[in-house]
Amino acid sequence: MLIEVAEPVRVAVGRLGEFEFPAGLYCYTGSAVRNFEARVRRHLSPVKKMHWHIDYLLAAPGVRIREVRRLAQAECAVNRNTAGGIPVPGFGASDCHAGCGSHLKRVES
Repeated sequence: MLIEVAEPVRVAVGRLGEFEFPAGLYCYTGSAVRNFEARVRRHLSPVKKMHWHIDYLLAAPGVRIREVRRLAQAECAVNRNTAGGIPVPGFGASDCHAGCGSHLKRVES
């Protein structure tokens, strides 16, 4: 998922804490192996219970999903092959066993 942050925004990301997200383009890799379309609809919905780290970022003002891609590779493989910096250690990677560090990367400023 490509996410655009129009202007810098400070977001409380559940138990991870509060973080500054500079303006730019971010890539989030999620598993959503089953029920992909339902998961995407949920992420696009403005009304939802905050459950995943990505929910907090997507609810912030000036943040929007620019593009959603369904890829054949596993989320960790996609993440490792995506260039960019890690803005929040552990973001979206609570169940990651591949040592990604984060499943959110800032790919463009």
